[in-house]
Amino acid sequence: MSRRGASGGRKPAVRSAKGGARSTAGKSPAKGAGGKAASGQRGRKTAKVVFDAPAPVLEEPRTLRLGAVPGATPGRWIDTWKERMPLVSLELVPVAFAAQRTALTQGIVDLALVRAPFDADGMHAIPLYEELPVVIAGAESHLLAAEELTPADLEGETLLTTCEDVLGDLDLLTEPSRIPPLDTVQDAVATVASGVGILVAPMSLARLHHRKDVEYRILRDAPVSPVLLAWPADATTPDIEAFVGVVRGRSARSSR
Repeated sequence: MSRRGASGGRKPAVRSAKGGARSTAGKSPAKGAGGKAASGQRGRKTAKVVFDAPAPVLEEPRTLRLGAVPGATPGRWIDTWKERMPLVSLELVPVAFAAQRTALTQGIVDLALVRAPFDADGMHAIPLYEELPVVIAGAESHLLAAEELTPADLEGETLLTTCEDVLGDLDLLTEPSRIPPLDTVQDAVATVASGVGILVAPMSLARLHHRKDVEYRILRDAPVSPVLLAWPADATTPDIEAFVGVVRGRSARSSR
């Protein structure tokens, strides 16, 4: 029977740098630099993954044609459009009231600010705002003494009419004019300036055709003039949807 050492068969303890004893039992084999096994085997390098990403598609500059009947005011949306859609030019195309639907059906414009009455068959038509009617009279007319007028104030006055029937039947107690319907509101304003009759039209048209020899007053309790944004229902494009978002006050990040 061999005699064991004083350690009782255990590995001798080695003294640490601080002078304390520490056991070498259970220690793993020494590792080389970098923490790798002393055997010198190196880990395999991970291969880089390369994705075949498609090349970015450059957006081509293009134009959105916006029609506008006389008196319509798209200016409030133009600046927003330029900031939001810098690659899409907004071309403003004047459209006569009598030709507002034709301009859309014949593709002269992509969408348009139109004025009621408007035949919306086969169209999308979004109401935007309403204009008050005004009475346009010669600068010497007694009607201008009032700040505002009512239909009763117009009793007995001679009412001029135009082929641009933008307000429809007003049902006023006025006298019909002996002058046939004039071609445009501008023609009628010029006739009013000569002192022959009065004209009732949307306020924006009175401002558009303003002259020094005529004035206008708001006509209360009379039909208003709705302005709409319209386009063919089968011709909706992302650019049209973007413009609808602008006029409806959506932010650039809002969903449609």
